Amino acid sequence: MLITKRKPVGVGEILMKEFMEPLGLTQTRLAQAMGLPRKHVNELCRDRRAVTADTALMLSRVFGNSTDFWLNTQRRVEIWEALNSPSRRERIRRAKPLRRAA
Repeated sequence: MLITKRKPVGVGEILMKEFMEPLGLTQTRLAQAMGLPRKHVNELCRDRRAVTADTALMLSRVFGNSTDFWLNTQRRVEIWEALNSPSRRERIRRAKPLRRAA
């Protein structure tokens, strides 16, 4: 896995800059297209809500791209945050590999 010092671009920024702005799409209109409350879309746009499998399926249906695109974008941010948080890194470090049975 490639570890970088710079945080990956979040789902919200990609959603807004690469999809909504070029299409002139408002959060309200996207929420209607997805069948979600506007608050849900607003939280996605502000990176205050993680993309779930359901949300990724909806986004891929609305924009015609893959579900994996949205899930992988979310995954990259979550892994970066885990590796760059001292308390989370310490908790991860405590995990020990299992020994093979003889």
